[in-house]
Amino acid sequence: QVHLVESGGGLVQAGGSLRLSCAASGRTFSNYAIGWFRQAPGKERLFVAAITKSGGARSYADSLEGRFTISRDNAKNTVYLQMNSLQPEDTAVYYCAAKRTYDTGIYSPDDYDFWGQGTQATVSS
Repeated sequence: QVHLVESGGGLVQAGGSLRLSCAASGRTFSNYAIGWFRQAPGKERLFVAAITKSGGARSYADSLEGRFTISRDNAKNTVYLQMNSLQPEDTAVYYCAAKRTYDTGIYSPDDYDFWGQGTQATVSS
């Protein structure tokens, strides 16, 4: 089992950047692929990005690739989401999630086994 805690959210102006962190407890963090999702008020939880256990492969939502970058440091048990050129429509609660395999699906929240509590990112116009 792995326990996830997100941080790094906040209020930023349009065009600004935020770097979110997902810190994991447990000795087996490197055994999990990690995904980031976001959920705006009244909307469904949507896929943002995912990264394999080793960090060797990444996937992004089509509309976000080029602005968002996912990375991980297994020595620090942490996954990061760098978000640049933020727009008001990026306002949401951002969640990280863990799953044991990368190849069996990464785009649906139902694919993941463990979730963090989320961190709010708000972009003002």
